[in-house]
Amino acid sequence: MEINIVLVQPEIAYNAGAVGRLCVALDARLHLIKPLGFVLTERQLRRAGLDYWQHVKLSLHDSWQEFLTKEQPARCLFGSTRGETTLYDLDFKTGDYLVFGSESCGLPPEFYTLYREQLFVIPSPGEHARSHNLSHAVAVAAYEMWRQLQIKTNG
Repeated sequence: MEINIVLVQPEIAYNAGAVGRLCVALDARLHLIKPLGFVLTERQLRRAGLDYWQHVKLSLHDSWQEFLTKEQPARCLFGSTRGETTLYDLDFKTGDYLVFGSESCGLPPEFYTLYREQLFVIPSPGEHARSHNLSHAVAVAAYEMWRQLQIKTNG
């Protein structure tokens, strides 16, 4: 069972580093789609990922189209505040990819039309927060995916 996390045009090194560390903990693969808002060797990236960064299964893609061509994902599920389906209503399957947009813009605008049926939202009872921090949202979704896949694998 391999979990794949995709960050489309991430802007903040600290978030990417934290997601990288999460990927090591889950034995997941991290896909970064350019352009990135940081350099992969930045101190903040290493700091957030601590000494885990050297163990990240990292794939770097020049564009979304290159990612699709190279990876040929069975299904992509997109975290977004615009989703109508909640994370907890998803039925994760082996081969799914969790996709998240950038910290300031979210997903590229065309994704909201192209992948409308594959958008999911993390429910939030708090009335004053528009959304979660990127690395936190990835963690919540990735662990729910892992939990479901563990149940299916282990019965």
